[in-house]
Amino acid sequence: MPRGVGRKTGLALGLVAAAGLAGGALGLVRAKRARHVAPPTATKPIARQRRPFEAREVIFDQGLKAGWAEVGVAQHVAPGKPAALELGGFGSWILRHERLSAEFGALVFLLRTPPDSRDFLEVSLRLGEADAATFPKVLVTERESAPLADGWSEVLIPFAALDPSGVPFDSVALEARRMVSQPVEVDKLLLTAPEPGQKLARSAPLRPAHVALDCRAEARRISPLIYGIARGVYASGESAHRIGGNAMTRLNWDLGNVWNTGSDWFFENVRGPDKGLRQWLAEAQQRGVQMALTVPMIGWVAKDDSSSGFPRSKFAAQRKYDDANRPEAGDGFDKDGERLQPGPPTQTSEEAPPERIQRWVEGLLMADAASGKRSVQQYILDNEPDLWHETHRDIHPEPLGYDELLDRTLRYGAAIRRADPQAVIAGPASWGWTGYFFSAKDMAAGAALQPDRRAHGGVPLLPWYLSQLSEHERRTGERLLDVLDVHYYPQAQGVYGKDGRTDREGAALRLRSTRSLWDPTYKDESWIDEPVQLLPRLQGWIDKYYPGRGLSLGEWSFGAEHDISGGLATAEALGRFGQLGLTSAFYWADPPAGSATFWAFRAFRNYDGKGARFLDFSVPTSVLQQGSVFASRDEASQRFVLVAVNLDAEYGMSVQLDVSSCGALTQQRVFSYSGGEQGIVPDTSATTAGGRTGVVLQPYSIAVIELATESAPAP
Repeated sequence: MPRGVGRKTGLALGLVAAAGLAGGALGLVRAKRARHVAPPTATKPIARQRRPFEAREVIFDQGLKAGWAEVGVAQHVAPGKPAALELGGFGSWILRHERLSAEFGALVFLLRTPPDSRDFLEVSLRLGEADAATFPKVLVTERESAPLADGWSEVLIPFAALDPSGVPFDSVALEARRMVSQPVEVDKLLLTAPEPGQKLARSAPLRPAHVALDCRAEARRISPLIYGIARGVYASGESAHRIGGNAMTRLNWDLGNVWNTGSDWFFENVRGPDKGLRQWLAEAQQRGVQMALTVPMIGWVAKDDSSSGFPRSKFAAQRKYDDANRPEAGDGFDKDGERLQPGPPTQTSEEAPPERIQRWVEGLLMADAASGKRSVQQYILDNEPDLWHETHRDIHPEPLGYDELLDRTLRYGAAIRRADPQAVIAGPASWGWTGYFFSAKDMAAGAALQPDRRAHGGVPLLPWYLSQLSEHERRTGERLLDVLDVHYYPQAQGVYGKDGRTDREGAALRLRSTRSLWDPTYKDESWIDEPVQLLPRLQGWIDKYYPGRGLSLGEWSFGAEHDISGGLATAEALGRFGQLGLTSAFYWADPPAGSATFWAFRAFRNYDGKGARFLDFSVPTSVLQQGSVFASRDEASQRFVLVAVNLDAEYGMSVQLDVSSCGALTQQRVFSYSGGEQGIVPDTSATTAGGRTGVVLQPYSIAVIELATESAPAP
């Protein structure tokens, strides 16, 4: 299992669903304040005098206004009345909007506080990745308050005090810095227009970035399958599905949507709500989405939709039972947490030898002949076999070794090839880092001992696997592997999984972790503690041990789907996949609609909402600091689409694009995304002069730049 990482469970396309949210709010450090020492003759601060202002953005007026949502912990009454905030001890009321610029004059609201409560309320702006140095907390005192009738006062805080750097923000926060025992009332909360002659806070500092497109260099074709997803999210612009996950190891195609949940859920045989494989393939065909299908090769599939691997009737006194759904099903551990030895596989399963798989694939081909369309573009040899002794230990309790992996690949791969001579076969679908070098037998004994690897000449598992399949093809003429397929998840603590961090340091770590995909100088900040350089490493093994194979990431994710850092990491990964020539990649599991990761996919697949996408050939570009620019062109080298990613939380990026090697510019469009539900929006700030295009990216943002040229030199 991945170390230090929350493990994903379930079957793609919604067979077993689990949901989680990653929040973006930070616990900000309180900014320092100057002490106010009153002269001996003063009695109290002089209250602020009211003056007229122009409302530019109303946030709350006896109810939240359109575009604003509550995310704080305070409660208030129903719409139609002022907000009555139960701030309690250090409570907060946070109102969030899509990202806004800093072009306001002040924050104004009406406030009524409990008697004798003074100097307890702090007001600040927020942005997921920003800290208190960017958005200081402002204490509301009598100096900011103008008294009104009935105990109300009007609070006005100059925007320069809230946002001295002039950076974008997405939230307004009201917080109690000490205990407040009674409700605090707030109404008519708004942002004002700047006053005539008011000097606005400066915008975020810019880092210059000079990028040259080299249209004379050889361009690499981009596979459309790199934009794959494990569950159906058609609005994201996905190009392919992977039907995968632990459940596919024991999906019984003959019984429709029946499988065994394995260790993910009490080793239960279950039936899904839809018709299963045939329905999924038909839907993908209808939508024009290609399909990668995980094929069982463990040798067993679920025999019904009611059995369980460790039933109470045969394994009494287990640690846990599925009391809420199927009380008979146990977790396979005794009361002391020791693993129980399973019964025979026939407890839950029936045999699925290669001949049965061949019959299944032949059935798919017969259906394809009737429809006139191919339904499966890639067959994947099972799912994470190096974890079978964990995920499916009720039928495969012993760890998988080098020889068994090769034997199953040869037998089941040959069955698929006999049924479908044109099949694209991918494997071995290893879980991750240790699985590339060692077998499950090695890891069970300890990587220091590695008895299985030593018995195979000390050669790492994947190079050995590739070389053996290459030798098999040389001897027999039978090609049983077309694509090397592995899974990859960042292993640094708090990057991927349920504990995925979205604080400033966690977001920065997530973005640095993307360098593990390609950068030989980046030492992975996890238990791996060495350069991963995943894609060049795997491609090097292919080139050396079995040339001509494709390369696929059957599962991948950098987590924090709802946070801008997750979206940026996804965009960075998708850009690298095209740049480095991957055959396919399938995001696990589904980027929720409207999430940052969803919009990262859209930046490549449908940035204008009308089908405009990243193009078919990768064009070399300059390397940047704290950011990337990925470029693509069409076959004629006259249309270009670039995706620029700013990975810096504090600095904007002023990109100057030199496209002179690509021909004279005739038109351009720019779109940008910097967080929020509004998603990717047109950006009219781009400039063009002398064969150069200028685009400014906000901190932590994505820009899509579409260019057309009059003529261009042949690559």
